[in-house]
Amino acid sequence: MATIWKLDPTHSEVSFKVKHLVITTVTGYFRSFDGTVETADDLDFSKAKVAFSADTASIDTNQADRDGHLKSADFFDAGNHPAITFTSTSLEKKSDDEFVLNGDLTIRGVTQPVKLNVEFGGTVTDPYGNFKAGFEVTGKISRKAFGLTWSAVTEAGAVVVSDDVKIHANVQFVKQ
Repeated sequence: MATIWKLDPTHSEVSFKVKHLVITTVTGYFRSFDGTVETADDLDFSKAKVAFSADTASIDTNQADRDGHLKSADFFDAGNHPAITFTSTSLEKKSDDEFVLNGDLTIRGVTQPVKLNVEFGGTVTDPYGNFKAGFEVTGKISRKAFGLTWSAVTEAGAVVVSDDVKIHANVQFVKQ
């Protein structure tokens, strides 16, 4: 019988990093997201099935004007594409606590295969009796591969926003 794990948003964060003007890195977060993991049993994540979504309108880069631009048709087009989704296709076990998660990532209606690195933090029962599992997920994607092609160049020829976007998530799941 399969075990279902539900993402605990109170103890999780989903962020991304992108180079600005090639000289600094801007960090952004999705404040509203959801996910599930389905496993064969309570402790074996080696064949897990993962589903995740993030609300594009919840983007937060700590700068309201930039957030508005990212929600616009130049980037995520949040009005027409309210969610970023990920569905796993396979999970490769590298060691007891390291995996490569393969899946389909959809942004702006464009779906591309991606590989994400996953570090399993372990399982524990919290003070309220909830059995939890923790993971750190990292990866890198090309924003342009998903139709996020807005670009500008400075007078000196520097790119305003890089193509590469680093993904970083620390997520906690609760056994249902």
